Amino acid sequence: MALSRLASSSSRSADLLKPLCSAISLRRPISTDTTPITVETSVPFTSHQCDTPSRSVQTNAKELFTFFRDMALMRRMEIAADSLYKAKLIRGFCHLYDGQEAVAVGMEAAITKKDCIITAYRDHCTFVARGGTLLEVFAELMGRQAGCSRGKGGSMHFYKKDSNFYGGHGIVGAQVPLGCGLAFAQKYSKDEAVTFALYGDGAANQGQLFEALNISALWDLPAILVCENNHYGMGTAEWRAAKSPAYYKRGDYAPGLKVDGMDAFAVKQACTFAKEHALKNGPIILEMDTYRYHGHSMSDPGSTYRTRDEITGVRQERDPVERIRKLILSHDLATEKELKDIEKEIRKEVDDAIAQAKENPLPESSELFTNVYAKGLGVESFGADRKEVRAILP
Repeated sequence: MALSRLASSSSRSADLLKPLCSAISLRRPISTDTTPITVETSVPFTSHQCDTPSRSVQTNAKELFTFFRDMALMRRMEIAADSLYKAKLIRGFCHLYDGQEAVAVGMEAAITKKDCIITAYRDHCTFVARGGTLLEVFAELMGRQAGCSRGKGGSMHFYKKDSNFYGGHGIVGAQVPLGCGLAFAQKYSKDEAVTFALYGDGAANQGQLFEALNISALWDLPAILVCENNHYGMGTAEWRAAKSPAYYKRGDYAPGLKVDGMDAFAVKQACTFAKEHALKNGPIILEMDTYRYHGHSMSDPGSTYRTRDEITGVRQERDPVERIRKLILSHDLATEKELKDIEKEIRKEVDDAIAQAKENPLPESSELFTNVYAKGLGVESFGADRKEVRAILP
C-alpha cells in the first residue's frame, strides 16, 4: 500500500515537472554548429560575358543565426531612426535601408576587412555590417561626439577607416570614381584585396561611372561596381529614367551578374564569385535586385509613385529577414518563440543605444575647424570685412 502511494506520488511529481522541462528545453542557446547546410538561391543568376555562380550555397547554423540577427538588428535600427527623425532628434537628410539588408549582410559574409567598401548616402546598415556599433550610428545621426564621424557627418557621411569603409557620400555617383581609386591603390600595393563601389539605379546613368569603369578595365583594377537597384531613383521608376534598365549589362566590355538582392545567400555567392574574378581579371558589375520599404528619404512618403499593394507584396513574398527566418525554422534550428526572443533582445539593444546617444554631448565649437585643412598650415579665419583675423585654424 505504502509502495503504491509512493509510486503514485513519484508519477505525479514527474507529471508536474514535464511542462517545466519542456519550457527549459525550448530555451536552447543560439547554435554555433558549423556542420555544412546546403541552401539554394531563390532564383538563378543572370550573367553578361561571364559564367554564372552555382545556385547551391554552403552555410551552417551559426551563419544562419548571424544573418538573422544582423538583419533584424539593421531593420530595427532603421525603424528607430524613422521615429527619431519624426521626433526632430535627427535633422537634415536621412535615407533608410530597410528592405535592402541582405545586400549589406551577404556582401560582408563574402569578404574580409582588407577589402574596401564605398557607398552613397543610404549607408547606416553597411557601416554596421563593417563592424560599426549602434551607439556610433545613433550618436552620428543625432550629431553627438560619439558618432562615427564625431557628429559632424550626419546620416549621409558614415565612415570607418579601420574596417576600410569609406562612406557615405552625398553627391550622386561621385563615390564610384573614388572606389576605383581605392582599387588602384590596392593593385599598386599588391594587397590581394578588392573594392566594392555601391551606387543606386538613380546614379547608373552618371557619366563619371562609365569613365571610372573604362580606366578600371584598361588597368585591370580589382573594382566591383554594385548597383543596388531598388527600382526607384528618388520618385522616378527605373523604366522612366533608363532606356536599358539591365544594369548588369551596362558595362559592355565588362562582365556583369544580376543577383536577387533580397536573398542574403545569393548576394554572398555573387560577391565571392566577383571577388575571385576581379582579382584575376579586373572589374565586374553586380546588379542587386532589391527594394526599399521607406521612401527615398524621410521627406518622401514613398507612396505617391508606387502603390501600397506593391510594397506589401514585396514584404510578403521577398522580405530578406523572413527568408532567413523560414530557413532556420525549416531546418529545425530554432522555434518561432526563440526567434522572437532574439528580436526582443535586439529591441532592447537599440533602445539602450538610443538612450546613450541622447546623453552624449554635442561636439565642441572648436570642432567646426577640424578635419577641414591639414594641420599646421597656419590657415587664418577672417571676419566678414576680411580685415580682422578671428582665429588661426589648427
